[in-house]
Amino acid sequence: MKDYLLQPFNNITDLPLKNRVVMAPMTRSRANNEGNVPTNDLHGLYYEQRASAGLIITEGAQVSKRAVGYINTAGIYSQEQVEGWKNVTKRVHDKGGKIFIQLWHVGRMSHPDFHNGELPLAPSALNANETVYTPEGEKKTVTPKEMTEKDIIETINDFKTAAKNAMEAGFDGVEIHSSNGYLIHQFFNATSNQRTDKYGGSKENRVRFFFEVLDAIKEVVPEQKIGARFNPSLHGIFGMQMDEESIPTFEYIIKKLNTYNLAYIHLSEPFNDVSNVPYAVQNIASHFRPLYNGNIIINAGFDKESGNEVIQKGNADMVAYGKPYISNPDLVERFAQDVPLADWNEETFYTTGHKGYTDYERATTEKVLENA
Repeated sequence: MKDYLLQPFNNITDLPLKNRVVMAPMTRSRANNEGNVPTNDLHGLYYEQRASAGLIITEGAQVSKRAVGYINTAGIYSQEQVEGWKNVTKRVHDKGGKIFIQLWHVGRMSHPDFHNGELPLAPSALNANETVYTPEGEKKTVTPKEMTEKDIIETINDFKTAAKNAMEAGFDGVEIHSSNGYLIHQFFNATSNQRTDKYGGSKENRVRFFFEVLDAIKEVVPEQKIGARFNPSLHGIFGMQMDEESIPTFEYIIKKLNTYNLAYIHLSEPFNDVSNVPYAVQNIASHFRPLYNGNIIINAGFDKESGNEVIQKGNADMVAYGKPYISNPDLVERFAQDVPLADWNEETFYTTGHKGYTDYERATTEKVLENA
C-alpha cells in the first residue's frame, strides 16, 4: 500500500505539514514544580525529539487553576508557564516541526484536594464515580459544584486567555479538548448535563458552552489555527455514559462546524468495545467523514497499515498516534524505513524525570539500513 502517511499535507491554511503523522496529546505528568511550569530539559527535549511528526499536539494544558485534575500537569494560564512553553515551541520549530497546544479543563474529573477544599466545577452536580490521582494519592471523585452562569462566563474567559497565552508562547495553533469525559464533553452528554437553563436540555443548548468557548478563542486566534477534539462513542470510561442523544448531538456539532474554517477536527475511535452499546457508533471515521467538509484527524489504535488505509479510503486526512510516540520518538523515520517499533513501559507513563520520557532510543543507522 502507498505510504499516504508520509505524504505532505497542505490543506491547513498557512500551515504546511511535512507528513500526515500526528503526535497525539498525552498526559505525562512531568511538570512537578510549584508553578506547574513546562521545563526546557524535560518538556523541551521530549517534544524536540518528536519534531519529525507532521504535527505535534501537546499534552492537555490546564487553562486555569480550577481546570486541573491530575498531578504535575503543565498549565497555560501564568506568565511563567508561557515562558516555559516558549522554550518548547522554539526547540520544535528549530527542528522544522509544527506544534499545537491542547487547552484543557477536566471539570468533575478532579477532586477538592486540587482546589483548596473547594468542589470541582461541572455542568451538573453529578458524581463521575471514578478514581483520580491527587497529591495525596488515589481518591474517589466527589459530587461537583453545578456551574453558575458566572462560573461559565469565567471559564470561557479562561479558555480565551489560555489561547492568547498560547500564541504568545509561539504555538502554531490550539486544540480545544472537548473530549474524553472532561468539562466540555460533560456539557454535551445528557447523562452528565441535567441543567434546565440555556446550557442544558436540548442538544442545541448542551453544545452552547463549546461554541461559546470556540467563538471566544477565535477572537484571539485565527480560526484556521484552531482544532477541536471529540470522542463520540466514549462509554463506561471517565464517567461517561452514552444514551440515544449522544451520537445525534455529535452529528449536530460536526455539521455546525462546517460554518467555521478550523484547522481540523480530531476524532477518536472507541476506546473500548462498544459493540453491545445500542447508541454507539463503532466506526467513527467512516460515520463522520460524510458530515464534515474540513480536515479530519483520526486517533486510537492505528498502526502504519491501518493509518495508511484510513487515509486511502478518504475517511481521514491525518492519523494521530499516542503510545507509539512515547517509545518511538522517531516514529516517522521508523514508518519510512519499516523499522519495528519499540515497546513502551506503562510504569513510567505518569512518573517524573527523564526515565520513560526522554530516554527512549532512536533506531540506529544500522537498523534502518538493515530494514531499508
